Amino acid sequence: MLHYLRWCSRINENELSTVAPQGNLLAIVRTEGSIMLLNTSCKLTFHIELPTPFVLMLRPRSGAQQWISSEEYLMFPNVPAFEFTDDYGNLCQRLVALPGEFKIQTSARVKTTDWIDVEPGGDFVGVQYLPDSVLKYLLPSRYCESDRFGDMAMQIAANQKPGYDQVETINKWLQQTIRYEPGSSYMPLSAVEINLQQSGVCRDLAHLGIALCRSLCIPARLVVGYLYDLRPMELHAWFEAYVAGRWYTFDATQDSKRGGYVALGYGRDAADVAVYNQFGPAVYPTEQLVAVTLEETLLSPN
Repeated sequence: MLHYLRWCSRINENELSTVAPQGNLLAIVRTEGSIMLLNTSCKLTFHIELPTPFVLMLRPRSGAQQWISSEEYLMFPNVPAFEFTDDYGNLCQRLVALPGEFKIQTSARVKTTDWIDVEPGGDFVGVQYLPDSVLKYLLPSRYCESDRFGDMAMQIAANQKPGYDQVETINKWLQQTIRYEPGSSYMPLSAVEINLQQSGVCRDLAHLGIALCRSLCIPARLVVGYLYDLRPMELHAWFEAYVAGRWYTFDATQDSKRGGYVALGYGRDAADVAVYNQFGPAVYPTEQLVAVTLEETLLSPN
């Protein structure tokens, strides 16, 4: 039988201007442009030889750039699942898969913007003024060796105003310098490795962008999730930088600032945001299907 879990958070259009005063939804409806109602789904199938513990990260959460209208989480066969929130605020599910075929299927209806927010000239935030929760995104990490890129970052961002303009220049440098090759690597590459190799997948380009930002004392983090109309369609990774008092999206794999992003997890680098971690003898998906479709475009009330 199916192990069926369902979470729903619904809001009607008349409540958009009064709900979530802290900004979760208001940040969306106040963004210029339109709101996209997307349907996301991910299906993973494994062949399990021995009872295998998993920690999954497959549930998106509502936040400043997205609102989860409803979602569904299916597992086959029936196994107990427990949820916790990790140190980065991600919703994680832990379980033990039993021998045989094990399937996970998730889906969500998500409101997000059709264009990402930009802030040319946005100010650098001094380290002494950063929120405590942001400080960890300044430090070198396993795949983002920011202590190795100080001179290089200064050279790339020379003559740019500290803050948003520096990050945008780094993002453009990545687009012009590092070849984006989807499907070319399944193991994460560090910033040092991708800089030497000069090519990689979305996650790898993001690692280098993060390392360059952190070397300029700009907090940066990796984001994993979905992107509407991504080709080829698969789970995607990009990075965010903290400037002008908030997080902004940067994606060196995309030529425009179009939106349609749905975040599943945030972390220092790929070690923190794996959509699944499995413990014991290695198992790999025998099937992985990802889909993002547009259900409706809603005009912004602005």
